[in-house]
Amino acid sequence: MSKNTNLELCPIARSLSVLGDAWSMLILRDAHVGFTRFDQFRKSLGIAPTMLTKRLSVLVDEGLLEKRQYSEHPPREEYVLTQAGKDFLPVLFVIGAWGRKYKPYEHPEQMVTFLDAEKGTEIEPIVIDQVTGAEIGTRTIRQHTE
Repeated sequence: MSKNTNLELCPIARSLSVLGDAWSMLILRDAHVGFTRFDQFRKSLGIAPTMLTKRLSVLVDEGLLEKRQYSEHPPREEYVLTQAGKDFLPVLFVIGAWGRKYKPYEHPEQMVTFLDAEKGTEIEPIVIDQVTGAEIGTRTIRQHTE
């Protein structure tokens, strides 16, 4: 089995081929807090317009965002999360929790936090294996292919 085939069979590698850059993940973060317009993403991220156009195009092509026209004159489009994009939110929160723990900011009181909109409490994610109920990362894993 070639190295390339191993990468193609691994769901982590396949996901990273789409979402393995910071811009794509930050665009999805901003989409989750309600941004839909090109200028909103550009202002929030400070990203070059050409880079943003490329990343938005990939996220649309890969089914994480859907492009919708919101104005005909002049023609304007917005980017809305698909179900696949919505399903990525837990991944973003786990990455954020890792960063909060291992890449702390000099002034933690200034760090961005994310709150549950209904309860007003800070979101503190953990990942649980649905079958065993164990927190992922507390048990040894092994790789298996059919």
